[in-house]
Amino acid sequence: MALNRLQEQELHGELAAGVQESDELEIDLVELMYRLLEKAKLIILAAVVGAIIAGVITFQFMTPTYTATSKLYVLNSKDSALSLSDLQIGTQLAADYIEVFSNWHVHEMVNQRMGTDYSYTQLGKMVRVTNPSDTRILYIEVETGSPEEAKTMADTYALVAQEFIAAKMETEMPNVFEEALTPTRPSSPHKTRNIILGFMLGAVAAIGILTVQFISDDRIRTSENLEKHLHMATLGMMPVTKGNDAGKSKHKGKKSKKRGGSKA
Repeated sequence: MALNRLQEQELHGELAAGVQESDELEIDLVELMYRLLEKAKLIILAAVVGAIIAGVITFQFMTPTYTATSKLYVLNSKDSALSLSDLQIGTQLAADYIEVFSNWHVHEMVNQRMGTDYSYTQLGKMVRVTNPSDTRILYIEVETGSPEEAKTMADTYALVAQEFIAAKMETEMPNVFEEALTPTRPSSPHKTRNIILGFMLGAVAAIGILTVQFISDDRIRTSENLEKHLHMATLGMMPVTKGNDAGKSKHKGKKSKKRGGSKA
């Protein structure tokens, strides 16, 4: 047994030296796949734990927010017929009007009408104005922690923008195309999406750890390892069973006890 252990240590040293000398690290993808399949329960467990952690964070530590949207129609012509130039001007004005909602005067007017004391930075983060392509409609989206406040603020921004545009830009006052509805469901956090992401991250983390362990493990396990890394053919194998060794050790222990008893 001592000789076998010594030979195994020598082979292990040669294998490690051969791996260090090689410039490229070869990975047996088939063997890696079998290793991952063997650890499938562990990967699933890690994925479930990741989903549970994501769910706890989402439900316990994330504050739900609500989004309400009001709409402004930029072009307000008194004539029933619109020319092509009017439509082009309306499209250009839509891009200009978006800048109105970043003006501190508009934020201040909204604060005064609603009786709030938000900073201009906070209001700038709460409101978002977009203009869908090929349209002259502005979408005013407001996201807050209260559904009623989100609806009221979105409508207030639309009214304030109407007045500010007519007074400061010397153009016709845009129409309110659509008032905001009170949201019934939070817009964030996305509970289902977060749980799915937690599940996937847990599985990816487990697979990554197992892959690193597989790559860094240079122990000799099979005859194929010898042929692959040392380019040596295997002549034979001597299986060592733990049961036989344990039986021999017990048998020797009984003999020693008997001998000890006879001497006494």
